[in-house]
Amino acid sequence: MTTDVGGTPPVPTLEAVAARAGVSRATVSRVVNGSPKVTAEVVANVTRAIADLNYVPNRAARSLASRRTLVIALVVPESTAKVFADPFFASIVQGVALHLADTEYTLNMVISSELNPDKTRRYLMGGNVDGALVVSHHSGDHSYAQLGGSVPIVFGGRPLSDAEHASTFVDVDNVAGAAGATDHLIQRGRRSIAIIAGPQDMPAGADRLSGWRQAMTAAGLPTDLIEFGDFSPVSGRDAMQRLLDRGTPIDALFATNDQMAAGAYSAILESGRSIPDDIAVVGFDDDYFGLTATPTLTTVHQPSIGLGETMAEVLVKRIEGEPVDRVTLLPTELVLRHSS
Repeated sequence: MTTDVGGTPPVPTLEAVAARAGVSRATVSRVVNGSPKVTAEVVANVTRAIADLNYVPNRAARSLASRRTLVIALVVPESTAKVFADPFFASIVQGVALHLADTEYTLNMVISSELNPDKTRRYLMGGNVDGALVVSHHSGDHSYAQLGGSVPIVFGGRPLSDAEHASTFVDVDNVAGAAGATDHLIQRGRRSIAIIAGPQDMPAGADRLSGWRQAMTAAGLPTDLIEFGDFSPVSGRDAMQRLLDRGTPIDALFATNDQMAAGAYSAILESGRSIPDDIAVVGFDDDYFGLTATPTLTTVHQPSIGLGETMAEVLVKRIEGEPVDRVTLLPTELVLRHSS
């Protein structure tokens, strides 16, 4: 291959591949675009020529022809600081990337905080992506569901608003997971079980509180020991301190994520109480906050990587016109450790 004056090899062209394979330019184009109207022998010859020349198909030209971008957006309506501090988001990204690795789709991550949601909506509506995944959405994020008529969208989490009731979503069974965690504490003989609930404008926050209430009510136990956090360790510590300041005896705590459980540990231990003898603790997520806590945290495992994989799988099927279930629920599992 010749080089130009600057010493940089010229970019291989479709014509060069065609000449190398001994076929027409149109045939190479059909192979590149996955047409079934090409024999296996021709596909093998063209593929070999592409590899020999290090040819990279022109994605922009293919997009113009097919009106497809082969790009999927992962939209997270949270602050940048929260996204990078929460292991849940890393697991979701890993799961999405694992599924897309075997496809032609590229992943773009869009951190869309409450500061500029309109910018994200313009991006999604501007023909830049073939579809979008929305995780950690709040009940005020109605407009993402309303975009569903223009671009395929799959939500990570049960919709909370009327505007989203027809939306496609993938979630874990948060209600059953929370009820199971609470039942575990009840079976351990605990009767004054507090909860640190998450934000009630988010599906996980609302559903995990509902599961705790169901289990407590079924056991005939009081449901007044409730404080709220924002799923961060600091909010867990502050919420636990408020519970302790009430002066009501507490012998167990269900924290609705592991980060808030880790924060609650600080307040419990600083008060001179022990875990689990004085207060048994159960979390939700099964991330490194629970694994590194002392004592290690009993928690509800949710398959976060599997959640990301399933969301990506459902979205790709929607983009390509395949039938999908509107609702996909993944199971949870209680992981027993030393805090309960």
